[in-house]
Amino acid sequence: MTAETWREYGPTPLTGILRSALDAFAERGYDATSIRDVAAGAGLSVPGVYHHYASKQQILVSLMQVVLKDLLARCQDALASVSAAGTVAGAGPRERFDALAECLIRFHMFRRAESFVASTELRSLDADNRASCVALRDELQRLIAQAIREGCATGVFATPYPDDAARAVAMLCVGIATWYREDGPLAPEEVVRRQLMLARALPNAV
Repeated sequence: MTAETWREYGPTPLTGILRSALDAFAERGYDATSIRDVAAGAGLSVPGVYHHYASKQQILVSLMQVVLKDLLARCQDALASVSAAGTVAGAGPRERFDALAECLIRFHMFRRAESFVASTELRSLDADNRASCVALRDELQRLIAQAIREGCATGVFATPYPDDAARAVAMLCVGIATWYREDGPLAPEEVVRRQLMLARALPNAV
């Protein structure tokens, strides 16, 4: 993926085991999914799954790290793309915010199952695994908050609560994964346009 391709989506590059786990976790949840379920979906025996992963927990954390790293890489590429198109000093906070918000919107539209599992199954991770995934999520949150704080400092945004606005933007985008459907009444670009308009309002809420 490059700074020019962060808007493009094909299948998530997952192994057969992780793809099977994603489908099962999205449909039934982590607790209700067995290793036998994952093995059946991947066309493997249970020992075949254990050859690659020591436990169901390891499968979950591996899946979540792939998803979160994909999103973080896309956000970084989106920022790089607006910086390349801006001045030598880089794009301003409004342009960086727009790039990040659009990236989050598109990801939660086109990686619905991945986004849903990454959001809902953090509760199923043990303490160490949760910490590693939360660190990735926090880095994403930091990028949004930084753009809003800089916008507030320069008069681009008006909210007195930049960190709260950043969390609200993230929640708006995460929620898209629960309702967006590719066969819905709106074209994908229209969904992006509307959700970006809503996201832009949050850093100016006073």
